[in-house]
Amino acid sequence: MNLSPKLISALVPALGIFGLALFPAPPSPKSTPKIKSEVKQVTYAEHVAPILNNNCVKCHRAGENAPFSLEGYANAKRYSDMIALATSKKRMPPWKVLPGDVQFRDDAHLSDEAITILANWAEAGAPRGDSSKEPATPKFQSGWANGTPDMIWEMPYEHTLSAEGDDEYWNFVYSPKITEPTWISGIDVQPGNKNIVHHVIVFLDEKGQGKKLAQGPRGDGKLGYRSSGGGVGFNPDGALGGWAPGAHGHLLPSDAGFLLKPGTDVIIQLHYNKSGKPEKDKTQIAVYTNKSKPEHSVELAFIPNPLIAIKPGPANQKFTQNLPLPAQVGGKKVNFRFYNLMPHMHLLGKEMKATAVLPNGSEKTLIDLKDWDFNWQLIYTPVKPIDLPGGTKIRIEAVYDNSTDNPFQPNDPPKWVRWGEETDDEMMLLVAAFTIIPE
Repeated sequence: MNLSPKLISALVPALGIFGLALFPAPPSPKSTPKIKSEVKQVTYAEHVAPILNNNCVKCHRAGENAPFSLEGYANAKRYSDMIALATSKKRMPPWKVLPGDVQFRDDAHLSDEAITILANWAEAGAPRGDSSKEPATPKFQSGWANGTPDMIWEMPYEHTLSAEGDDEYWNFVYSPKITEPTWISGIDVQPGNKNIVHHVIVFLDEKGQGKKLAQGPRGDGKLGYRSSGGGVGFNPDGALGGWAPGAHGHLLPSDAGFLLKPGTDVIIQLHYNKSGKPEKDKTQIAVYTNKSKPEHSVELAFIPNPLIAIKPGPANQKFTQNLPLPAQVGGKKVNFRFYNLMPHMHLLGKEMKATAVLPNGSEKTLIDLKDWDFNWQLIYTPVKPIDLPGGTKIRIEAVYDNSTDNPFQPNDPPKWVRWGEETDDEMMLLVAAFTIIPE
């Protein structure tokens, strides 16, 4: 079903420049929790290796983004204390959504039992156990995870990053060579240099704004420009998805797709971490298309609360935003289908929860993120798309910590913080890919 501009404007309240930021954060000072475990004598072979193989080595292996490998006993033992610390504080794996009504793909959260096994193993000196019982190291698919792409987009030229300094956000303009409307079912990303690429997001620009910014004061005079806080410098016309270490792009169902119009530019945004030496990067995007016009046109809804005002001092300040989904469009009853969700806040963010309040009064938790981490912002794709009836109300609740105890506090002393693009501003935003399905 095609979406009218009037309906889109109803679903997408007016907001300023949209920012999706990723920023390195200092470690939490919290102590290691003490949790009882039924496993008494923990060994690498029988208890630890399965946890690491299933949850960690997809990033912590040779050639991937993580700074060290956890493949095999020797590597795991070397980093056993770090593993125990990072998992006990739930910094790793970087999965922040609690189990609930919706099951998501790539769910990497560890159970309390698994966290305790890792802690007990490190405390016992990281014993190996019977090596014959060790599971085989997983084998990972080389090349594109979703198979041969229909198109490959890439940065228009190789970018050189300096050796030291703060992280940088660069945006590169790519003009797809299409002459007719093209329906995109999904993308995947191959970083050109995994030592420095922290995340990638692909935006759409139908008005040529990116090319203008590339010629401006923050541009390189060609097709690239810097931005602050993770935004692209203007309100984009859409987005096709993104990538972060440990996750790859998932394709939409065969009956759904994003519309890419001829003449639309693609903005490839990259968050770069500096490695201590000059580095070069030329990241590529794999693009998968529908062979014919799909039944459902997918759009992005940006559901913000631009009126947030976070006062200095309190550690648990809660704000709520409600979005009613219309029961009818054009006089016809409709339902809504959601394909993915992406919460977004900045450094004061603590929690975000989205709940569907159905027309019959019952509630369904769509996503519940209790330990917001500005450094790990992911697009969460449900195993099955989320179907909601028209007339549902989506309630979004967010909690902020503007106290001196917040380890990520950007202001000393804390001050009033409101909606804004910069990293030390704040946002309360849920981004959702959706379509409307007539009854």
